[in-house]
Amino acid sequence: MNGSRSVMKFVLACLSLVILLTVTFVLGFGSAYLLTASGILSVRSGRVSTPALSPTPVGTDVPPASTLVPVPAPTGEDKETFQLFWEVWDLVQRNFYGELPDMRTVTYAAIRGMLSTLGDEYTAFIEPEPAAILAEDATGKFEGIGAYVGMNDEGILEISGVFEGGPADRAGLRKGDRVLAVDGVSIIGVSLYEAIGRIRGPAGTQVTLLIEREGVERPFEVTIVRERLEIPIIDVEMRDDGVGVIRLHEFSATAGELVEKGVEELLSEGARGIVFDLRYNPGGWLEQAVEVSDIFLDDGVILFERWSDGRERVFEAHPGDVGEDVPLVVLVNGGSASASEIVAGALQDHERAVLVGEHTFGKGSVQRPFTLSDGSELRVTIAHWFTPGNRAIHKKGLAPDIEVPWPEEGVADGTDPQLDRAVEYLLTGK
Repeated sequence: MNGSRSVMKFVLACLSLVILLTVTFVLGFGSAYLLTASGILSVRSGRVSTPALSPTPVGTDVPPASTLVPVPAPTGEDKETFQLFWEVWDLVQRNFYGELPDMRTVTYAAIRGMLSTLGDEYTAFIEPEPAAILAEDATGKFEGIGAYVGMNDEGILEISGVFEGGPADRAGLRKGDRVLAVDGVSIIGVSLYEAIGRIRGPAGTQVTLLIEREGVERPFEVTIVRERLEIPIIDVEMRDDGVGVIRLHEFSATAGELVEKGVEELLSEGARGIVFDLRYNPGGWLEQAVEVSDIFLDDGVILFERWSDGRERVFEAHPGDVGEDVPLVVLVNGGSASASEIVAGALQDHERAVLVGEHTFGKGSVQRPFTLSDGSELRVTIAHWFTPGNRAIHKKGLAPDIEVPWPEEGVADGTDPQLDRAVEYLLTGK
């Protein structure tokens, strides 16, 4: 028993060192950009953010940092506090009637308990397996169920949209559905990233979700076969009425270049205006959000990024880009998050574009990912960002200039009332 207690003390001491190192590294890092948004479950949620269902809302990405460097041992009050923890565990080991969990389980639980005191759903610990799932790159190819998700105000995973024709869509999942359990295991109280990691999985495998739906008396189960989903980064279309449409699905590492080429293509075809569709775009790289905003702005602030210690970084637009004069409307909805909100907020504040659609997700924080020694990951919120008009978007979102709710009863195939309203505004000015 003494040997077991010694092992536990060693594990917790190491844990405390990792925590101290993480805090030190984060406070000393000044340019981390992870803006994932709601959460897509094929999931690109690393970014934030972020679909297992496919891409997530959760920010804008930065390379993960490693904690494997020397750090000072805890001293003073910190050491005494951890001693209390060891005291409790010692008493549990000597007195508990039942089987004790292994040290890894206890350590993971201790980390989650510590993080829960922060009151920030985006600062989260992710175990090795889901961390590996969320580490997919921005190729646009994912294995999952094809749904967008986020945490609602009650801390329950909620479907914010589904990929048209995807597994979740065919299984009957709807916007607003709440996921209570995955394969019989409750996900109430777990982080967004952990929930996504449990729903994600290899193509051809099944996952069973316990769904709570408004208007349905009891929760019900839905079994979905995961698929390999290929999601285009961008779609460009010239309509017969002379309006061009650019749909950007995520802020990948090439988003700025792709949007610029799309604008050039539409202008060469004589576009009278452009509808920039950011619906269900969960975010991605911050630098790409800045680059895309700059395509449509000739000057001025794009966003402010602020740390808790008062430091601030300002991102600005520069003249000379191809899209600075084209009439512009931006489509947004509850799945537009993080980097999408940076662009939409900048264009709205500068009165460069009218926002049409629904209230956006409200993801205005920046996360820094740390890869830990066992393959698990720690994501820490290090900053918040603000629009040019100094609006805080986090947990507030952006209100559209012209609100067009998506009909609850759905729409006929091929119809899109939000897009129709955006086109009407471009053609009529009202």
